[in-house]
Amino acid sequence: MTGTTDSTGLAVPNGVPKIKTHAKEHDKNATAAPRNVCVDDSGPTVKAQTLDELHSLQKKKSAPSTPKGSKAGALQISEEEKQRQQLKSISASLASLTRETGPKVIKGDPSKKTEVKVPHPVSEPTFKSVSDSALKFTHVLYNLSPAELYEQAIKYEKGSFITSTGALATLSGAKTGRSPRDKRVVKEETSEKDLWWGKGSPNIEMDEHTFMVNRERAVDYLNSLDKVFVNDQFLNWDPEHRIKVRIISARAYHALFMYNMCIRPTPEELEDFGTPDFTIYNAGNFPCNRYTHYMTSSTSIDLNLKRKEMIILGTQYAGEMKKGLFSVMHYLMPKRGILSLHSGCNMGKQGDVALFFGLSGTGKTTLSTDHNRLLIGDDEHCWSDNGVVNIEGGCYAKCIDLATEKEPDIWNAIKFGTVLENVVFDEHTREVDYYDKSVTENTRASYPIEYIPNAKLPCVGPHPKNVILLACDAFGVLPPVSKLTLAQTMYHFISGYTALVAGTEDGIKEPQATFSACFGAAFVMLHPTKYAAMLASKMKQHGATAWLVNTGWSGGSYGVGKRMKLAYTRKIIDAIHDGSLLKAEYSATPVFGLQIPDKVAGVPSDVLHPENMWTDQKAYRETLEKLAGLFIKNFQNFVEYRIGDDNNLASEILAAGPKLY
Repeated sequence: MTGTTDSTGLAVPNGVPKIKTHAKEHDKNATAAPRNVCVDDSGPTVKAQTLDELHSLQKKKSAPSTPKGSKAGALQISEEEKQRQQLKSISASLASLTRETGPKVIKGDPSKKTEVKVPHPVSEPTFKSVSDSALKFTHVLYNLSPAELYEQAIKYEKGSFITSTGALATLSGAKTGRSPRDKRVVKEETSEKDLWWGKGSPNIEMDEHTFMVNRERAVDYLNSLDKVFVNDQFLNWDPEHRIKVRIISARAYHALFMYNMCIRPTPEELEDFGTPDFTIYNAGNFPCNRYTHYMTSSTSIDLNLKRKEMIILGTQYAGEMKKGLFSVMHYLMPKRGILSLHSGCNMGKQGDVALFFGLSGTGKTTLSTDHNRLLIGDDEHCWSDNGVVNIEGGCYAKCIDLATEKEPDIWNAIKFGTVLENVVFDEHTREVDYYDKSVTENTRASYPIEYIPNAKLPCVGPHPKNVILLACDAFGVLPPVSKLTLAQTMYHFISGYTALVAGTEDGIKEPQATFSACFGAAFVMLHPTKYAAMLASKMKQHGATAWLVNTGWSGGSYGVGKRMKLAYTRKIIDAIHDGSLLKAEYSATPVFGLQIPDKVAGVPSDVLHPENMWTDQKAYRETLEKLAGLFIKNFQNFVEYRIGDDNNLASEILAAGPKLY
């Protein structure tokens, strides 16, 4: 190295003069730095000696909270005792019932470089034969925040990515939808007589022994893992009828999904959580044993109402947890005199509440999302003596063909904290292509309900004023709107009708009628007539009016007529909300006996009467009678059901259906 020297004798490479700095002369307390030595006096240094110490300063402990209602002088439980009790509860949930009472559990991520301290014993083995899982620690990641779950998913779950809007994109594995044929319900003495079994029922029975075999398989799998995710949350926004649920899962994706979909407890509520009312064991990464009795595939979703437990094996599709709990609510709530409903719900500025029932494609989400009204919920509700409440704490929206122009609220809700299931995105920009169906058409977004700008929080409202049954009638013979009697409401609620158009690939052009009891047959636990009777009773008690709204075809069936204009349907819904439709004059339709209003503001009068829109009146009558026949045939599933000990299905409900002479 060549160079010159300065006045101090220090080498100056290539003749470049050394930077000269001076101590601040005005600061008498400053220690003067040697001349010609560079000093960085821009600010104080960090209070750490190592990088590990610096990283430890980055996070601080969450502020402790005090349970609501605690009083001075009351017995205070130490933090250590609270932790011990919580771990004991989780260990009991994970217990194998044949070998030991529960595994050794400890809070925290096993990948963290911290010394593992053995907690106080949470249980003692009751059998001499102790499994290997009882000798290891299972780390519990308890009620993690979305940020923490993002980290877990990105680090450990292949297929997890952050999209351009901040949502977590993930994959649900081989199953991209629910598996209703693999759902089983234990037939046991406490619920057997209450549940709907047999033809048309979604409840496929299994015995208690087989359930315990599957439970053991799920628990063994979860206990074999280094860590499990545990969510303690609530269902039902009414504190009087709230249900405590515990979800134990192996994936951060599942934990974040349920964080969004269930009601999130406050820190105070979490401290007082105690023993859950219902527990889900999600071992969906692991298959069931197909040689086990009642198993028809490697997938099994099992409900045991007596044990208050649900087992998931062989499917990672998160919607199984959401709808499994909905089935549980369909059993528990009616036993308390509360009607559980598969519906959307919104509320006007004057406190008027409307319920929206409808199957896929009827416009339930579009019509219940109204910027002039508050959204109570989009899918699951309860109607009790206190009014209507949302069961959930989030929304589970379809994403296929999503566009900001069509669904701005859903579009804007897809941000940090949202789970995007099975979507396709650009590998570089991470922008999602919602039109891409490469993985599945059933792409979904799960997000907290507060992500919707006009959501009503808490998600509760007064008794409904209007009950709207939506049908997409591809036969084109039902009127755009009709007012229903109570008996007609029960009939059409039990029927749960819509019509789907078959895909062009199979060459079928004719509409296909679809009936789903209570507009959600896959989730009901009791016979549909029980829910229908409760609905009619509550409507009568609180003066609600029911409407049948057709969002399908007009002027002919699919292929001949045209889809009902959304603008007309919105005008009809507006007239229902503001009460003007109640003041109209009505006339009855043939065959179905529906009451049609003579006018609706903003809707041509001819459109209100479907026969006026058909050019071929003979074809109209034939199609009308054909649809009526499909209704009558479907309803044969319910005519033999007895309400109570000795009463057949009420004759007025049958009389309210279509008639063929």
